[in-house]
Amino acid sequence: MHIVFSKAATDRLSPYLEDGTKQLKLLHDTEGCGCVVSGVPALQLISEPSVDDKLAQGEPLPFWYEPRHEVYYEPQLRVDYNTERNSFSLKSDSQIYTLHLRFITKGSAA
Repeated sequence: MHIVFSKAATDRLSPYLEDGTKQLKLLHDTEGCGCVVSGVPALQLISEPSVDDKLAQGEPLPFWYEPRHEVYYEPQLRVDYNTERNSFSLKSDSQIYTLHLRFITKGSAA
């Protein structure tokens, strides 16, 4: 899995990562969805990865993800940030996963 973060997305995320205490994770959020197939993607700040997480080298930001959820996403993804809507998006060359990618910080979406 590989994610290219746009300059706008990188500029928005960098302040959360600059002190080195937090890392980024692409989460396949199934909370309240009923089953894993109905999960939705989200970006999450984590203090440390779980034993199931795998590190990926995104451009320019590294990120963690759970390999068991990799099947729901294409190998090459893009994360962008729209400043007018204050919203992240997750896309590939073939599809738009979401134009409202949640960003979860300290238990709440930012």
